[in-house]
Amino acid sequence: MTQVFALHSAYGLATAVAALDEGVLGESDDRLLVTIDSARVPETVVGIGVDPTLQSLRGRFDRIEDLGALLGPLHPNEWRPSDADLPMLEKLLTRVWGIDPDDVELFVQSPQIAPARTLMSIFPLARITVVGDGLMTYSPMRVALGRSVAARIGQVVYADVVPEVHPLVGGTTATPRPIPAAALQRVLRETDDGDPVTDSAGAVLDDDVPTVLVLGQYLSALGLLTIQEEATLHRDLIDQAMRWSPRRVVFKPHPAAPPLQNDVVRDRALSHGVEFAEYRGALSAEVLAERIGATAVVAVFSTAVPTARAALGLAIGSAGTAELLTALTAFENNNRVPIVIVDALTREASPYADPARLQLLIDAVGYVMQPENAAHLRPRAEAFLREAAPAERDRYFTPERLSALRLPGAPVEAWLRRMRRGSGGVGRVERWRLTAVGVRNRARRAWREIRGR
Repeated sequence: MTQVFALHSAYGLATAVAALDEGVLGESDDRLLVTIDSARVPETVVGIGVDPTLQSLRGRFDRIEDLGALLGPLHPNEWRPSDADLPMLEKLLTRVWGIDPDDVELFVQSPQIAPARTLMSIFPLARITVVGDGLMTYSPMRVALGRSVAARIGQVVYADVVPEVHPLVGGTTATPRPIPAAALQRVLRETDDGDPVTDSAGAVLDDDVPTVLVLGQYLSALGLLTIQEEATLHRDLIDQAMRWSPRRVVFKPHPAAPPLQNDVVRDRALSHGVEFAEYRGALSAEVLAERIGATAVVAVFSTAVPTARAALGLAIGSAGTAELLTALTAFENNNRVPIVIVDALTREASPYADPARLQLLIDAVGYVMQPENAAHLRPRAEAFLREAAPAERDRYFTPERLSALRLPGAPVEAWLRRMRRGSGGVGRVERWRLTAVGVRNRARRAWREIRGR
């Protein structure tokens, strides 16, 4: 049997390798890694197929194929062939990759979109495993995959960075297969070349200085915030870092973030009278936190926040989560669940310290995001909303969404609006009007019959 791993991120690759090391993916005499460069402009990034820091991880596989080299110049995310072309593509890929289509197990990230969705359709007999990609794994499916594909998703393999909380991406058919966060951290350590950790100025970042690691996120590029709002948010991250009384703040910016963001963070840190260092090296945030001896990790909703707590036992903090939950104007936005999780984990006196309570919250948010794809979660959503305090309900749900789905906690509608609200496509007042018109027309016809007209 050939196990085909179609992966696009370093985190997903590390998760798959950790699962292999833990022995939860079964035996195979042929493991093929299909690397995918999903960046908007793949030429501007170092893909997981060639990144030198990931060489040890790639060594777990027998063979490596680059999907982009096969599809070029077509971008992998745009690979959506017609159904009529699928049998031909199956023959092509089985020949190019040297696999038996009747004996394939497929491991994919982001199953809702191309190219993962395309690969799942090309191999109609393959068993499917979803490989988690951080906190996005806890979000529900945002599209219906079709029964022929969904029924073959047997498991979801994910790093257990939110212990005892299960992801929603696999729906009702997939078995959750959590991988200990410590196992993921062991794999991530392999990406460290062991050289001294230095900041952007070349100074060595010793691990004996009380330090908080602050992670930047480029949210204005996603349209979630304006540049000015993002600057304010990063100032708030530095203020949050001061809760642990550090002597130094190390800032790891998003690779695509503009220099202005870094200047804002530096000025804020210096205003608190602490040392400031900027790190732009290749280490992941989780390994960097360990190497510099960080006491806490602060970010907006990075997966590294819960990972640092679960794998390293570090304190965690965040800023701006409540505002971002309001800013996500499309309730279905897949960033919502990651923000909810980080918000729930980092709030002071959080009511979601119990994993069962946090699971109920995630299930409720997941249903309200995708009421059709996650219809099985409606009873869970109703249970949460009946019990939730108004402040908790308002923090995570919008009144409009609750009203549209007729869920507990929805605002009480005015009498006239309730009469006019549609039910089955026609409002109650309109139904009464149409009934009256029908009665009047029937009476006229009967009267004409009586008069012989």
